[in-house]
Amino acid sequence: MQHIDRVIVEPSGIFDMDEFFDILHDSPLDRWFEIGSVLTVVDAEMEEQLSPQMEYLLGSEAACCGKLVLSKLNRIKNETPEQVSQRILAHVNRSLEDIRCDRRFTERDLIAKNWDSFTAEDFRMFSRAGYRGSSYVKKFSPEDIESSVHYFMHIAIPKDSIEELISSIFADESCGRIFRIKGSLPIDGGWLKINATREKTETAPVAEGQPVLIVIGDKVSRPRIDEYLTALNTDPEYVSI
Repeated sequence: MQHIDRVIVEPSGIFDMDEFFDILHDSPLDRWFEIGSVLTVVDAEMEEQLSPQMEYLLGSEAACCGKLVLSKLNRIKNETPEQVSQRILAHVNRSLEDIRCDRRFTERDLIAKNWDSFTAEDFRMFSRAGYRGSSYVKKFSPEDIESSVHYFMHIAIPKDSIEELISSIFADESCGRIFRIKGSLPIDGGWLKINATREKTETAPVAEGQPVLIVIGDKVSRPRIDEYLTALNTDPEYVSI
């Protein structure tokens, strides 16, 4: 109705792909839209051993995609791109086998290059990647997934406290098993972009942002993380969900 040619959907990394396909196959959307390409982004720094639920999510989110796209390849220093590709393909295929999916990925299904070097032809290839209707055993329902994403918004804390705060949340088991903390915070009239894992915290100044931290992990305790943030926060509109 608005003459839109394409809609790009970026779900959370913790997402039931059945919901996406169910929505697009429901009336009247099934008459208005058709699925073009499904791309699954896989972290080159992904741990070799994930929790059973995260292994299920990895397999289920990869099963129907047209292409796997490797991210953070430029951060890997002790492996060649070929070695990283083989490691990731072996891991994804293990996760597919675990959910009894017959699909197996090979090098031709994986895009392994630095994103800054993507060309116009690469983007045309993404738009033509398509998708596969693969079947698998649904080992967990959305209600059973212990992994979750929480948003902590309207945060203003001192710049010199940010990295220590993030390290404390990762180290405190009562906060849950945290995989990643990302977002941006206001500093010195600008913004500080944050991308943190258990191994390292990366920060960089950016021109635009919004005061939010996104926490991803297993059995995340939002009230416990609230305690850490509210102890330093000066924004009276703080909220978490």
